[in-house]
Amino acid sequence: MALTDPPFRPLPPAASALLREAGAPARLGAHLRAVHDVVVSLVDWAEVACPAAPFDREAVRFGAATHDIGKVLHLGELSEPGTRHEAAGERLLLEAGVEPRLARFAGTHGSWGSERAGFEDHLVSLADKIWKGKRQEDLEQLVVERLGLLNGQAPWEAFLALDDELTALAAGADARLAFQNAYPIGA
Repeated sequence: MALTDPPFRPLPPAASALLREAGAPARLGAHLRAVHDVVVSLVDWAEVACPAAPFDREAVRFGAATHDIGKVLHLGELSEPGTRHEAAGERLLLEAGVEPRLARFAGTHGSWGSERAGFEDHLVSLADKIWKGKRQEDLEQLVVERLGLLNGQAPWEAFLALDDELTALAAGADARLAFQNAYPIGA
């Protein structure tokens, strides 16, 4: 089952329950597991690289585990680009009783440049890119600026640290893509 099969870390129980209730297709569950696994590694790295960083680690993990839940309402966006799932996912989570601070990730993960998106949202967005080995320079720059500011580092120092972590995470992209693609798009 995509929500529990090895090799990736399990999703937070509340996120798994929401996905089951929403009738998430196996491919979506596999994708969310892969992104969640990357964000857990990224959060673990950030805790060491920037221990003073004030961010809600559990919110970031939950956000990664549910960021694409709106695709249950826009199934075509499981295989084709699209953004309709973002607002739909946030609404779906809010209607299910999820706190706005947690539901927001569904709405912000694709719009990291918006005023609504903060450091926590940027981490979820970054995980949603790097899980498949994609580097997104403008998004990485937002994270670098925040880390540099919090650590009192020059931007280039923060970039080097983040770049090393992202390179290591990107190295596992083929395995994550294979895991996701082993599950059907339909229910």
